[in-house]
Amino acid sequence: MDLINKSHPEEFFLLGFADRPWLELPLFIFLLITYPMAMMGNIAIILVSKLDPHLHSPMYFFLTNLSFLDMCYTTSTVPQMLFNLGTSKTISYMGCAFQLYFFHMMGGAECLLLAAMSFDRYVAICKPLHYTLIMNRRICVLLVVTVWLSGMIYAVSEATLTLQLPLCGRNTLDHLLCEIPIFIKTACGEKGANELTLSVVCFFLLAVPLCLILVSYACIGHAVFKIKSLGGRKKAFGTCSSHLIVVFLFYGPAISMYLQPPSSISRDQPKFMALFYGVVTPTLNPFIYTLRNKDVKGALGNLMRSIFTSK
Repeated sequence: MDLINKSHPEEFFLLGFADRPWLELPLFIFLLITYPMAMMGNIAIILVSKLDPHLHSPMYFFLTNLSFLDMCYTTSTVPQMLFNLGTSKTISYMGCAFQLYFFHMMGGAECLLLAAMSFDRYVAICKPLHYTLIMNRRICVLLVVTVWLSGMIYAVSEATLTLQLPLCGRNTLDHLLCEIPIFIKTACGEKGANELTLSVVCFFLLAVPLCLILVSYACIGHAVFKIKSLGGRKKAFGTCSSHLIVVFLFYGPAISMYLQPPSSISRDQPKFMALFYGVVTPTLNPFIYTLRNKDVKGALGNLMRSIFTSK
């Protein structure tokens, strides 16, 4: 099967908020502020996790991967959104295809990585005596490799199937970027098989990991209430609540977008959902983990002090 449709248009016209021009300048400014914040916040998390010996644990190994993934995720969307809101609303076919593959690879990988992080918390709190044995370096690396490979397989399979759909000369996408549900909605001809495939795949990528996360946290909650030390409870709730907030920020918009047929998606829903899980969540993640985690706050403080004292 060819990766791209040979009868494709040379470029696509992304409508964005062309029907609401008054929204474009505020959104442009919002993206111009949040994108550097997302990059700096996630780079800071990666640096402190690597440089501070106290953070060389499976939890921060997964957090480092999440930060790197969020950097890639937001980079796959925000530059195109800025371009769309600021200068031109066109994107080449190859640029659109690349974004389709890259954006969905990051999204699929994040779904599974959040599930892996919840499993890590489950083992740490519910089976603390076996934690180092279960979450050893080999298992952690294997989980992360599986996450990235699964995201890649999902993106290549779904995006390739989507790019085969006939467009019947249509080259206008009512969106800020190239995304599979909108591509399917725009296509002509029979697309029921694509809609069904997307729903089934996204059920296993979204609903199943979310159920596993909720079961993990039900077990964690039960274990935490058995802890007699108030300090121990606070520490457990602190690390777990950060992860739960991130889970709901990501899964909520993703489920509302991908677990329904593309034909039933409203006109503005994908634009705001893409802004949320492609921009807002990657920007907030570093601050959520930093503000609710004493270890990360302490490591960041040490890093800043070492930078300023060295000068």
